[in-house]
Amino acid sequence: MERKQPLLHRIGDAGAKFGTKPPRSKGVRLALQVGLAVVIFGFLVLTVISDWSEIKSEGVHFQVLWLIPALIILPLYFVLSAFGWDLTLRSLGYRIGFGRAQVAWGQPLLARYVPGSILYVLGRVLLSERAGVPRRISVASIVYEQAISATSAIVVAAYFIIKHPDLQGDPIRWAVLLLIPAAILILSPQVFRPLSDRALRAFGRDPLPVVIPLRHVIALIIYYSLVWFVVAFGIYSVARSVTYIPYSDILLVGSAQAIGYFAALVTLVAPAGLGVRDAAFAWAVKAALPSRSFAVGSLISIAVRGVMTVGELIYVGGVTVLGRRKGWTIHTGILHASPEEEAAGDENATTIHTPEIL
Repeated sequence: MERKQPLLHRIGDAGAKFGTKPPRSKGVRLALQVGLAVVIFGFLVLTVISDWSEIKSEGVHFQVLWLIPALIILPLYFVLSAFGWDLTLRSLGYRIGFGRAQVAWGQPLLARYVPGSILYVLGRVLLSERAGVPRRISVASIVYEQAISATSAIVVAAYFIIKHPDLQGDPIRWAVLLLIPAAILILSPQVFRPLSDRALRAFGRDPLPVVIPLRHVIALIIYYSLVWFVVAFGIYSVARSVTYIPYSDILLVGSAQAIGYFAALVTLVAPAGLGVRDAAFAWAVKAALPSRSFAVGSLISIAVRGVMTVGELIYVGGVTVLGRRKGWTIHTGILHASPEEEAAGDENATTIHTPEIL
C-alpha cells in the first residue's frame, strides 16, 4: 500500500504544479477588466460622496498643472522599483539586463488587482524563466523584494510615525524603531537560510541554492529608501493639486505613502492594497494638512490612487511595447487573449501550465 504524503508536502506539490487557465469567453475577459476598474475606484468615489460637505468647508481647490510633474515622476517610480528587483536578482547571481528586467517586472503588473496576486507572481516567474532565471530563484527574489521594500518603508515612515500628532503621548509608537534591526536580522543569511530551508522542507521542497549576503541586503534597503524619496515629490505634486501643503512637508507626504504601502503589505487582504493602502495614506497625510482633516486626506488619497493608476498604465504600456518588440512577452489570459486563442476561438482556448514553480 502506497504511503500517503504528509499534508504540507501535498500542499507544496500542488503549489509547485499550479497552473492558470485564461477565461475562455471574451465576454468574461471584458467583464473581469471592467470589474477590476470598479473595484479600484468604487470605494474611493463612495468616500468622496460621504465626506463632500466637510471637503467643501475646507476650501479645497484643484490646480491641474501640478499633475504634470506627478505624471512624470510616478512612472519613474515603477522603473526604479523594477530596477531594484533587477539588483536583487543580481545579488542572487543572475543578470537578465535592465530592459528585460523591466518587462518581466512590469508586464504582469496589472494582475496585482486580481485577489491574492498569484497571477502577478506567476507572470514574473514565467518571464524570468524565459530570461534564464530558474523559477525557484525568481520566487526567492520576489520574497526578498517584498521584505526589503517593507523594511525600507519602515525606515522612511519611522520618523513620521513617532511625530504624528495622533500618536503623541503613546510610548508604543517608538516600537517602530525595533522593526528595522529585526527585519535586517531576519534577512541576514545566518537567519534567513535556516528559516527558509525549514519552511521549504516542511512543504517537501529542496532548500534554496543561494541567499543574499548581508551587505547586499543593507545596500538594497538603502536603495529602496532612496526610491521613496523620489516618490515623495510625485505624491506631493498630486496632493498639491488638491490643496495647499507647504514645501517643507514634501517628505512628510512621501512618508505617508510609505505607511500606506506597509499597511497594505502586512494585511494581504486586498488586491494591490486597494482600500487598505488608501485608508492608511489618508490617515497619515492629514498630518501635513493645516486642518488635519481626514476628509481632505481621503480626497488626496483618491487623487493619488487615480494618478498612480494612470502612471502605472503608462509604465505597463511602455514595457509591453518593449517586450513585444524584443519577443519577451507572455500572454497571461487576464488582460488579453493569446494569438492562438484568437485563432482557435473561445471553445479551443489554450491553457498556460506552470509545473514546478518551487
